[in-house]
Amino acid sequence: MSQFRRVNDQISVSPQIAPSDLADAAAQGFKHVINNRPDGEEPGQPTSAEMEAAALAAGLSYVHIPVRGGPTREQAEAMHQQMAAAEGPTLAFCRSGTRSIVTYSLGAQAFGGADRQELVEAGADAGYDLGSVLPR
Repeated sequence: MSQFRRVNDQISVSPQIAPSDLADAAAQGFKHVINNRPDGEEPGQPTSAEMEAAALAAGLSYVHIPVRGGPTREQAEAMHQQMAAAEGPTLAFCRSGTRSIVTYSLGAQAFGGADRQELVEAGADAGYDLGSVLPR
């Protein structure tokens, strides 16, 4: 079973999920899925194509923004654009959830004008330390 961690009303993040978790995500009210994990990162990991098929079958929209290491400015901007366009709650995932919340937070701060301290606090509430990764 997946571990969806609520960040705010707009987004939750999760460590790696299985295609079968997407029906549960839809049942919980998510409308959109963002996969921040590159394909082939570790053996046995579902591919983006498998995740997309399961998301669409569950009635969810899906986008793949693979992040290796720290997110680039372009990846943070793409994440922000996806969040701005999302109609309803989004579930973002990667191996541990860290890249997803960092990419979301950097995009929200740089392109959406979100308050750094509020992002750090929301990250902490979801179990992630953003204090050292968000610019002051």
